Amino acid sequence: MGGVRNNENFILNCSAWQTVRNNNIERIKQFLDLEPEFRIPQLTIAPMTGAVENIGFARESDFYDAIIQAMHKVGVGLSIGDGYPDEKLKFGIQALQKIKTEAPEAQTSVFIKPYSNERIFERFEWAKDCVKVAGVDIDSYNIVTMRNLVKLEKKTAAQLIEIKNHVKIPFAIKGIFTQEDIELVKEVKPDIVYISNHGGRVDTRKGSTAEFFAEHVDELKNYCDEIWVDGGIRSPRDVATAMALGADCVLIGRPFASALCHGGPEELCGKVLELSLLKYGF
Repeated sequence: MGGVRNNENFILNCSAWQTVRNNNIERIKQFLDLEPEFRIPQLTIAPMTGAVENIGFARESDFYDAIIQAMHKVGVGLSIGDGYPDEKLKFGIQALQKIKTEAPEAQTSVFIKPYSNERIFERFEWAKDCVKVAGVDIDSYNIVTMRNLVKLEKKTAAQLIEIKNHVKIPFAIKGIFTQEDIELVKEVKPDIVYISNHGGRVDTRKGSTAEFFAEHVDELKNYCDEIWVDGGIRSPRDVATAMALGADCVLIGRPFASALCHGGPEELCGKVLELSLLKYGF
């Protein structure tokens, strides 16, 4: 899961949380002074696909059920992503369906690539019985390898409003990372704004999700109900920083996938505990 420009934005994603923390230390201290129950982190696994080419699994189907089951057992929110071919999304949906059968209250979401709206509606239909949030992954339009495999669109506000009106559950726009994206949010007013640069994999501009989040979170709160963020979050301090500045949900991808590959569900559980503010403090 490499990034553009020699992983420049991936590196910035990881390093910028410390800078943001240094610049907002008083706000973070106020957050940490809250009673523990008010600062339990809402962690969710970031949507990931491509288990063979991106993560190292021998078979695509083996990844989704393994990581979704393990995440659910330790209380982490669940999300799945879209990919090519369609089996990647379908494997993720099957994994969520198993969870929903035993735990209907589980927090689940799906993020679809920016196909034509007709195809997005079809894919939401596949997942409608097992997700509580439906999102469009607008930044994946900028992944050149994806654009060469399938027909993706640069979504307009009108198209996103049509999708928002179509779904009957909270609607999220994932991939908010530029001023142009902010203008989209102002028009669409989604339920959830998900700040992300696809782990540094998209070629839009130089920068980190941490600095973008810190600069724009208060403004974006005016146009949505929740703010989600991912990108380079690697420590309890990073989680605390995001939450203190206004994140309603913190999403993490690579560390969870890496832990699963290295040590199976047991190490994955340990990684979740490592990132828990309540267990390790600040």
